[in-house]
Amino acid sequence: MNKKVILTGDRPTGKLHVGHYIGSLKNRVLLQNSGEYHPYIMIADTQALTDNARDPEKIRASLIQVALDYLAVGINPEISTIFVQSQISALFELTAYYMDLVTVSRLERNPTVKAEIKQKGFNNSIPVGFLNYPVSQAADITAFKATLVPVGDDQEPMLEQAREIVRTFNRVYHCNVLVEPEGYFPEKGQGRLPGLDGNAKMSKSLGNAIYLSDDAATVQKKVMSMYTDPDHIHVEDPGKVEGNTVFTYLDIFDPDKNKVAELKEEYQKGGLGDVKIKRYLNTVLEKELEPIRQRRARYEQNQDEVYEMLIEGSKKANEVANQTLDEVRDAIGLNYFKR
Repeated sequence: MNKKVILTGDRPTGKLHVGHYIGSLKNRVLLQNSGEYHPYIMIADTQALTDNARDPEKIRASLIQVALDYLAVGINPEISTIFVQSQISALFELTAYYMDLVTVSRLERNPTVKAEIKQKGFNNSIPVGFLNYPVSQAADITAFKATLVPVGDDQEPMLEQAREIVRTFNRVYHCNVLVEPEGYFPEKGQGRLPGLDGNAKMSKSLGNAIYLSDDAATVQKKVMSMYTDPDHIHVEDPGKVEGNTVFTYLDIFDPDKNKVAELKEEYQKGGLGDVKIKRYLNTVLEKELEPIRQRRARYEQNQDEVYEMLIEGSKKANEVANQTLDEVRDAIGLNYFKR
């Protein structure tokens, strides 16, 4: 059976958190274990440099941490090819060819890029590499002829731009070399996990995250600090569940939906305190996070093996990407001396 190809990944700018887990990592493991797909999972260090070029040590230090998080959640290098973006030279040549098919104005209109430019406060000092990263991402996806890309909801504009590049390339060069990717999104309502402070997005830069590597005491401390209903001052006060981060997490993490419904009803009527509901959430989270934490600790004791896994994965990825690059050069007519 020909397996469908998946391409996904993360920027190594720190350890991964439960927002990454809910938004993408959990889906990757499910797809990997289905037996229907060949996943390529990229640690996007080059992309991380687009806004961290003056702090390369941050990326170097994070590389192994992201790899450990991958292994901890259940990504299996025997099934999934885990590789490092900067080690795949074909990606940069593909990016160069695709850049000639995309206008600056189209990149500036990309909603995801616009939102991240605003979030990072670039104003008029946008690094060229950052503005160009939808093109780079298209190179990553098409190099492996990925048909499926597991992403969060906010990445749909990036996928659409990749599809545009594929269609343009195939039309301009009268070929069918590149494959259009489709997105694989989390279930509705589970694509983005709010931060501990109630911010719409959990983020490393905002310091409002629970990390997959956090120990039990740290998780408990963070849960007890979570944003709830600011008007729910006394236990007997009726409380709001809409916008209440604790209940948002329970909706996502607790498999006992009837229990969550009962707790919501009790909280809304009054008589259920924030401390009690936070302690319950902590219990729910620990059931999910403790196995991940234990696996991570085991791999952390064998980091040389983790690096060897990245080397082998990058070699495999190089072979596939170079084959696609050769086909792209043939389509454009650049393999002048090919015999």
